[in-house]
Amino acid sequence: MKLQIGEKEYPIEISRKKGNKNTYIRVKKDMTIQVTTNYFTSEKAITKLIEDNLTKIEKMLSHQEVKNENNTGFFYLGKKYDIVYVEYCDIKIGTNKVFLNKNIDVDKWYKKQAQVIFKDHLDIIYHRFSKRIPYPDLKIRKMTTRWGVCNTKTKTITLNLELIKRDTKYLDYVIVHELSHLIHANHSSRFWELVEENMPDYKEYRKEMKDF
Repeated sequence: MKLQIGEKEYPIEISRKKGNKNTYIRVKKDMTIQVTTNYFTSEKAITKLIEDNLTKIEKMLSHQEVKNENNTGFFYLGKKYDIVYVEYCDIKIGTNKVFLNKNIDVDKWYKKQAQVIFKDHLDIIYHRFSKRIPYPDLKIRKMTTRWGVCNTKTKTITLNLELIKRDTKYLDYVIVHELSHLIHANHSSRFWELVEENMPDYKEYRKEMKDF
């Protein structure tokens, strides 16, 4: 199955799962429209569901295009650089270009930068945080579904390496978010009040981060 919107054609992938009571529609990174349903839903019913939700699907496709654009290429601290492959260095950042050796492990380079930058931002935010909390251990790793994690038992916060690609305001928000969990280990109203107390613009940042 395929969906034609204007001059573009999008493949439709039907995933049937046992015990699935409802039908869900999502857009994958490769712009495939995935319909997850049960074994008894007919293609005719799926076609009607897609037609009835066409406006919603168009918004989902548009949003995924933005996310793909924001994740394609070389980003560092909120700026996108044109890539120029070279042999005379490992990596060098210019005004608008980054000069990369094809053999460099970019994630390893990102992590080296993040270990310094993330620690500096954690120190600043920790010392101005509105509540007294233990200083947490910091870990950095690449994650696919979360920007940060707080282990309240070990007093450890883990930050997503991908944050090194974004403006540091998003890093600061995630740090505030995870530090707040050392007071409230949930997402209660009191938790969000504490986040807002330390970062009044957090709602704006959360919304913007959905495009990443």
